[in-house]
Amino acid sequence: MHHFKSKNPIWCSYKYLLAGMLFCFCSIKAQNIQNKIIHSSITRSDSIIVHYLHNDWNVNFSQNNSIVIFKNGQEKFDDLFKSIRSAQKSIHLEYFNFRNDSISKELFSLLAERAKNGVKVRALFDGFGNSSNNRPLRKKHLKALQEVGIEIYEFDPLRFPYINHALHRDHRKIVVIDGCIAYTGGMNVADYYIKGKPEFGDWRDIHARVEGDAVGNLQGIFIKFWNETTGQSVSGPEYYPGEHAARNSFPMLSQDTSTTAGHQKVGVIDRNPRISPRIIHDTFVKAIDNAHSQIQIINPYLTLCRHIKRSLKKAIKRGVDIQIMVSAKSDIPITPRIVEYNVNKLMKYGAKIYFYEGGFHHSKIMMVDSIYSFIGSANLNSRSLSFDYECNLLIADIPTTQTLQRIFETDKLTRCFQLTPERWKQFGRWKHFKGWLFHFLTPFVRQENKQKTINRQIAKLSPLFIQEKTEQPQPALKNNKTTR
Repeated sequence: MHHFKSKNPIWCSYKYLLAGMLFCFCSIKAQNIQNKIIHSSITRSDSIIVHYLHNDWNVNFSQNNSIVIFKNGQEKFDDLFKSIRSAQKSIHLEYFNFRNDSISKELFSLLAERAKNGVKVRALFDGFGNSSNNRPLRKKHLKALQEVGIEIYEFDPLRFPYINHALHRDHRKIVVIDGCIAYTGGMNVADYYIKGKPEFGDWRDIHARVEGDAVGNLQGIFIKFWNETTGQSVSGPEYYPGEHAARNSFPMLSQDTSTTAGHQKVGVIDRNPRISPRIIHDTFVKAIDNAHSQIQIINPYLTLCRHIKRSLKKAIKRGVDIQIMVSAKSDIPITPRIVEYNVNKLMKYGAKIYFYEGGFHHSKIMMVDSIYSFIGSANLNSRSLSFDYECNLLIADIPTTQTLQRIFETDKLTRCFQLTPERWKQFGRWKHFKGWLFHFLTPFVRQENKQKTINRQIAKLSPLFIQEKTEQPQPALKNNKTTR
């Protein structure tokens, strides 16, 4: 050994140098791997969006929730009616409209029976939603309901001049029973959620039932709005039982069978035009901008603002798999042409677009990176993002998100066709032109300012647009916390 060292000093030096370099390389590599692991855990997209909503909008997240997903009206109303029959203290309902048909009559009959047994029954509906309904509730109906113990009020009834009542409508769908279970999603109260409509067949929609502390957040939204609308002062701890053993009170209901049942992280995103006007718009943009691998969307009125369009295009550019499902038919005649125009542009950028042909898909859901999801009342249009009262759940839970993804995948494979350049040509030039024209005339709201400003040129061109009076700019209140 001594002979080797004395004879080969240069080789010995190289050997030690090489060993040192190898050691340094391995250390740096290990550190990089460790840093990537740490960085990944910090920047997971669900962590980003939860942190954003909590810090910027004061949205409280609870982690003791269970979610049951209903993929159609039959499932939702069967479950809702069972829970109403078991209500002991209070039933609170807030809908865009109650259509005066068979399903609402059955609902009101159940509510009257519970009211007769001492249950406090309170119901809210929107005046615009009611008037736009082809079978609205009339004064005689409201009087009859009040006579059997159902407190029911109309939010902002349409009065002359009607133009003043076109915006800031209550588009939420919330039901809270005994303060310990709640329902929310995309469904109003109408029999076509079960029976469909002759003009397009089945009416598809997705709804959710919630158990856990998130119920208290939904209850707070309802009670605050109820008191503002009626001038009452409903309050008290009985409406907020906290984490309640809902399964003991409602054992007949379908249960959350996922591995995370009772431990799901949920936040309630409430859009109030006066308090949190940008919360849903900005949250959607934030979610899209921070998606890592995939975004799946089902939304019926995909007219889109330019900020969400831009975010979707940027996501596609950085390699995110964008999948969007829209309806080939709609309850609003011009909507399909506008949607076709928008999704064709996104398809050209690289998004995968699926047209639902099995009826009308009214669902409002979005799944991000297969780890969290949104479900609620908000559409991806100017009304939901810029004007109306809306309510969405952010569910930071993988099993629930996977449940929604399975619904998406099943519909995609069995009831949809994928948009391609060849299929787009088959739409015909007349549809292409109408899509461009209706898109051009669609109102949009500039979002850069806290003040709501209208593009006046488009307002003059569009007969569908109703211009809002200019308001004095006010600072945005980043507080989504409701008063209990």
